[in-house]
Amino acid sequence: MLSRVTGLSRHFTEDSLRDYLLRRSVRQDDGCLIIRGYGTRRGVHQKVAGRAWAHIAAYAVFVGGYDPDLEVDHLCPAKDCVEPTHLRQISHAENCRSRTQGSTCRNGHDREIDESTGRYRRTCRACNRDSQRRWRERQAAEVAQARSAYVPT
Repeated sequence: MLSRVTGLSRHFTEDSLRDYLLRRSVRQDDGCLIIRGYGTRRGVHQKVAGRAWAHIAAYAVFVGGYDPDLEVDHLCPAKDCVEPTHLRQISHAENCRSRTQGSTCRNGHDREIDESTGRYRRTCRACNRDSQRRWRERQAAEVAQARSAYVPT
């Protein structure tokens, strides 16, 4: 079953991988089992045991019945959690539907709801306006450069 986990080192058995994951993880007050992977960032997906994602390896070892055609999803907001009760396997479509979109863009502007879909717009109007302004400035600079380089014959 471990052979179906992409990127997992071949020298692991189920018992050795279980011990390895438990040694690298710390229990939090909220019940999450946070793993320390190869990276130093906290709150992102972690890679361990070769180049395998920690939550996928944990699902295969602790829960069992891993299907590589499905995605391992977190029920908790912590992306580096490997607690077996916080993991489940769902389809890609279901995983996309369960994602939530913030009410503000990454620049802090309020997003509007698109009438056709009922969801927040991907980009807010202020960021879209700034993006279009930068594009027009780049286009004008290219035209100005082409005109200055043009030599009539």
